[in-house]
Amino acid sequence: MSAIAVVGAGIIGVTIAFELQRRGLSVVLIDRDGPGKGASYGNMASIAATEFMPVSRPSIWVQMPKWLLDPEGPVRIRPSYMPKLMPWFFRFLSASRPSRVRELEVAGAVLCHRVHEDLDFLLTATGLSGMLTEEGCLSLYADEAEFKADREHIEVLERFGFRHEIIGGDAIRDLEPALSPKIAKAVLFPDNRSIRDPYRLVVKLSEKFLSLGGSIEQGEVVGFDHGDRVRAVRLKDGRSFEASEIVLCAGAYTGKLSRLLGEPIPLETERGYHTQIMAPGVSMRHSIIWPARAFMVTPTAGGIRVGGTVEMAGLDAAPDYRRAKILVKRAQEALPELRADEATEWMGHRPALPDTVPIISPSAKHRGVFYATGHGHLGLTYAATTARLMGDLVTGAKPPIDLKPYRVDRF
Repeated sequence: MSAIAVVGAGIIGVTIAFELQRRGLSVVLIDRDGPGKGASYGNMASIAATEFMPVSRPSIWVQMPKWLLDPEGPVRIRPSYMPKLMPWFFRFLSASRPSRVRELEVAGAVLCHRVHEDLDFLLTATGLSGMLTEEGCLSLYADEAEFKADREHIEVLERFGFRHEIIGGDAIRDLEPALSPKIAKAVLFPDNRSIRDPYRLVVKLSEKFLSLGGSIEQGEVVGFDHGDRVRAVRLKDGRSFEASEIVLCAGAYTGKLSRLLGEPIPLETERGYHTQIMAPGVSMRHSIIWPARAFMVTPTAGGIRVGGTVEMAGLDAAPDYRRAKILVKRAQEALPELRADEATEWMGHRPALPDTVPIISPSAKHRGVFYATGHGHLGLTYAATTARLMGDLVTGAKPPIDLKPYRVDRF
């Protein structure tokens, strides 16, 4: 009997493979690199349950011209890539209609309300509960003006019932003594906990999958055999794997695979940068974000990771590590004693859809094909929930939520 082929061995793919295996199915996991070597290697390790707001919204468009003109701004579009980006950009603009924004907020909130239930189940089932920290995330504000500028985010969380606590003055330093006194206000998100090492989590999950009889194959998918349904996955090295079903979850590369099936997806890459500092000179318990400076700092992987920013330049352009250096400079505003000793820089590809809501869906064209992609900044956050939902789709079980907002043919 043919196995189910899961294409993509990042956190989404490995978690889906384990979930399908847990349901008694035979699964082969296929990736051109090893498990966790893509975006999952360098994400910010955050279970960001409060960060579901769609990026395209009227308040963002007001700030966009200033950001794009600032070479150190939070969004950078390489001029040479702009012509190719325009179709995606127009869909991004369309997603900012107020009525559409409200629909997208609901779709994101529905997933985020499930995050910890599904993640706790996954980590318990795999013996990896120790990977999740107890501490949450602090959002920082230098003054009342910065806090008011982020008030829209807080109001959305209040509307959907997500926990948060506004903190001022010395109470901020009581939680994180290394923070600068220039931070006048903070919001604690207790449910935005962190993973102690996101790459190691993917590796451990893949090892568990293998130990239970799963198979992992390294190779680049270049085609499919299909008639009335897809029957096999073909690799660049000439190998072919018969498959009863196929799940495409190769992150930012899923768009290339969907085009091979005549089912184009408006998927772009938001290139993100981080600096992993192993001798930072400060200690932290919580992760921190500073919305006005557009960076995040997380204690993870044995050190402190500084990341953030968005660069639109496609899958093939060389990294611009000036972006990573800018983020460290900004992090030092919040953490004056932070040193960038024993540091490495990294760039990865977040899979970005114009409306910020992921695709968790059967194919609209081919029986036996399923998609799990476009998770953007929330791949780690949504991984266990996506796996639970994909398990229901593949096996024909009734999902616990309505999956229409996440369908592949909504664009």
